[in-house]
Amino acid sequence: MKLCERCNRPLRSQKSMEAGMGPVCKKKQAIEDAEAEFEKIQIKMDEVMDMTEVELYGA
Repeated sequence: MKLCERCNRPLRSQKSMEAGMGPVCKKKQAIEDAEAEFEKIQIKMDEVMDMTEVELYGA
């Protein structure tokens, strides 16, 4: 029997076995991936403070 790559619990359905994780862990992983991607592209306030007016407003 295959185990979930995330929580190591036994996988029951063929679909879960093919995905490598159950539906709950798959949903949690998708949320974490989306949050990581958002954080990667998010501009931080200190980055904005370091920008010049030309960079911000495009002279």
